[in-house]
Amino acid sequence: MNVSDILLLQAFEAPVFLNVPALIDFIARFAFNFIVAYAIIRWIYYPVHKNKDYFFTYFLFNIIIFLLCYMMRNTQLEIGVAFGLFAVFSILRYRTMNVSIMDMSYLFVVIAIGVVNSLSNERVSIMEVILANILIVVIIYVMERVWLVRHASSKVVVYEKIENIRPENRDKLIADLRERTGLNV
Repeated sequence: MNVSDILLLQAFEAPVFLNVPALIDFIARFAFNFIVAYAIIRWIYYPVHKNKDYFFTYFLFNIIIFLLCYMMRNTQLEIGVAFGLFAVFSILRYRTMNVSIMDMSYLFVVIAIGVVNSLSNERVSIMEVILANILIVVIIYVMERVWLVRHASSKVVVYEKIENIRPENRDKLIADLRERTGLNV
């Protein structure tokens, strides 16, 4: 090793050599986290809501939160940092958008799954983590597909005829929307 290698090691304060058990732990946790997030986002959320923007966003939030928490899990601030990250990320992107409660709920779930799967330690058994994830997936599935069967649907329409939005022109507005969409508005 030369002097620059030693200085680089001191700067990062990280081990140089590959720690195989730690790498296997990371890969296994990441794969498990991704599978759970995929099940929730692709098999439960997307078939019902069909929102590709949130589909992508949920995966990114889950992966980034998982990686941040996993890399920082040996610090003394484990839980505080995790909840702080949740608060910052959930407010940062969505504070100015009109996001539905359902979409915010899914955002909370994918962030929480990333935190749970990255921060579990020797005090929590692998089986407890797996069961917690399965429980989350099953509850979301039951709530979304069985109990919360939607009887009405909604569609966002960008409407340019401002004069029809007035209360006195309600009949014109409804007639125009029926004609444009072909739906019984």
